[in-house]
Amino acid sequence: MTGAGRSERRSNGTQPTVPPTDSSVPPGSRPSGRSPGRPTGRPRGSTPGSTRKPSASSPFSGPILGGQVAVPTRRELRRAKKRRRRPAERILRGLIVVVALLVVVAGLGYGYFRYQWGKVSSSPCATCVAAANGQPYNVLLIGSDSRVGETAAQAQQFGNATNAGGQRGDTIKVIHVDPSTGTASSLSIPRDTYVTLSGMAADSQLSSQNKINAAFGSGPDALIQTVENTFGIPISHFIVVNFFGLEDAVNALGGISMDFPYPVRDRDCSTGACYNNSGLDVPTKGCQVLTGQQALALSRSRYFQYYADGRWHSDPTSDIGRIERQNLIISAALDKAKSTYNPLRLNTLLSSVVHDFSKDDALSPTELLSLAERYHAFSGSDLQAYTLPTVGATSSVAGDVEVVRPGEAAQTLTQFLGGPTGPIATPPLDASGQPMTLPVTTTTVASQAAQPPSTGQATATTAASPPGSSIPSYDPRPC
Repeated sequence: MTGAGRSERRSNGTQPTVPPTDSSVPPGSRPSGRSPGRPTGRPRGSTPGSTRKPSASSPFSGPILGGQVAVPTRRELRRAKKRRRRPAERILRGLIVVVALLVVVAGLGYGYFRYQWGKVSSSPCATCVAAANGQPYNVLLIGSDSRVGETAAQAQQFGNATNAGGQRGDTIKVIHVDPSTGTASSLSIPRDTYVTLSGMAADSQLSSQNKINAAFGSGPDALIQTVENTFGIPISHFIVVNFFGLEDAVNALGGISMDFPYPVRDRDCSTGACYNNSGLDVPTKGCQVLTGQQALALSRSRYFQYYADGRWHSDPTSDIGRIERQNLIISAALDKAKSTYNPLRLNTLLSSVVHDFSKDDALSPTELLSLAERYHAFSGSDLQAYTLPTVGATSSVAGDVEVVRPGEAAQTLTQFLGGPTGPIATPPLDASGQPMTLPVTTTTVASQAAQPPSTGQATATTAASPPGSSIPSYDPRPC
């Protein structure tokens, strides 16, 4: 083969081309500033004679150096990879990153919640009935009127441990949870309901025939046992919120907004000399922000009055109306908490309330979160709310009491529990202290609007109604 033929074969790339040797450079030496074998005066990366075009499938377009493809840099590889990546792939990768961040944040939040949960006071519940997995269960929610831990200002407004010693159930609610349907409902039991107390301490010095809230004087177990024996409602867990828990929560949230259709106040004239019992005093109507102290006064007002048509009117529903307003306050507080994404404020809320409530030691943080988030069990507007039907009466033993209306109570309990009640050992009492039988029923009842008007001093609804439908026109609402 001639020399020309060999040169042509090399230029076509079939054999590697060896750069010509500069005879003027001694063997083993290298020209200054140049790589060995790089011709002088040519652009970096070029070869004499010819250049190979990359194939269509090549991820980059690089020159031919010495008959071989130049090795791409890392930057060139990243650019080529980005060009090949489809938009859907980039979106998917972005979503994965977002989800990962959310998981991390949620994990940190739940970890902090568990840390705060460890500060909550817990105690065993000897009378609680464990619910089967996935089956309905009931939680007793108790608002305590104990003055333990109050400040001097709170003692001046609400009384101190000397003139309001001990503890009673200021609010008594049963939360019925049905995991199979993901629903919950609440039953409010008026604190003055006349019953036979169960499980009382031997040194309680209280009559066994008394108002149901007196049972809490011997602790949660006594109240739970009284509820179970009187109404046949098995209790699986309990939560106790102390007297100032609501005040602390509302203050931590920066207040709650309530719309008052009329000016309102508390005016107790039951002893002959009229005075403001709870401290409630809202002189103007309209939507306004309540402090924790004002929210507590509103929730405790048992002598609620509103100003309309040039004079003051008293709430005829008494303790039942107070229960309705408590539900509205809870709804407003939950709405504020859900709309607040300020981490500092939420941290203040969580740290301020952990010392304000206690629970049974079987209630886990996961269950509490589920009650709040999945079942909305603490909201007065997001779940069906029942009130035990009662009528006002006077007892020679317990004074002013609420007497259960047996037929309507049986219907309400059946609808609330979704079936018949459990066994009843000590049925509720009439005004004379005689047991009243709650008839067994499996029927449901219509809403309050379909019931005939009650006579006498009846003060309760007999069934659940759509949220807000049974609220009196003079009661404030969240705004």
